[in-house]
Amino acid sequence: MEHPERRADETRDELREAPLGEHGQGDRPRDWTDGHVERWRPVLPHLDPDIEGAVTRMTKLVRHLSRVREQGVADYGLQKHEFDTLHVLAGRGGRAVPSDLRDDLSLAPASVTGRLEALERRGFIVRTPSTEDRRRVDIELTEAGRAAWREALDVVGREERRLLGVLASDERRLLSDLLRRVLLAAEAPGPGGTRADRPAARS
Repeated sequence: MEHPERRADETRDELREAPLGEHGQGDRPRDWTDGHVERWRPVLPHLDPDIEGAVTRMTKLVRHLSRVREQGVADYGLQKHEFDTLHVLAGRGGRAVPSDLRDDLSLAPASVTGRLEALERRGFIVRTPSTEDRRRVDIELTEAGRAAWREALDVVGREERRLLGVLASDERRLLSDLLRRVLLAAEAPGPGGTRADRPAARS
């Protein structure tokens, strides 16, 4: 199989060799970010167009997928916080204890309790006393809850496949590898000892 980095090098060479158009973009289609970078370069002479372009595109892509998810969740009768709770519960195999969900969702105990009560009323989860510890409550995803979660999840999945389908499989792998390197830098403690948030596994 062709190495993904070699494929990426060939792609960059092809773009460099493309005839330059009016704005130096060759024959490539222009997106909104191209105009954004052009507007800001005279204002900020030291602006790195590659960094600005990459960060702006990542931000817009995340916002786009967030809107798709919110609409998909609403189409299936869920609120965003309900979907998020079902999602982390499904990610734990459909069974968890409240402290697990508190950690995954970064919520206060009272907030988790309120969410669970609402989901139980809708028949999406059941809460039962633990057989191992009577002081603990086990939370289990019901078939109805799993179905609602999967239907909403499929909306986002279809859009993700549509967007990343413009890349070949090796290009997608390379993109994921490059983003991993960026996230590793974000997750490493910074000068102030801070690090990027580590959200629950994404949908």
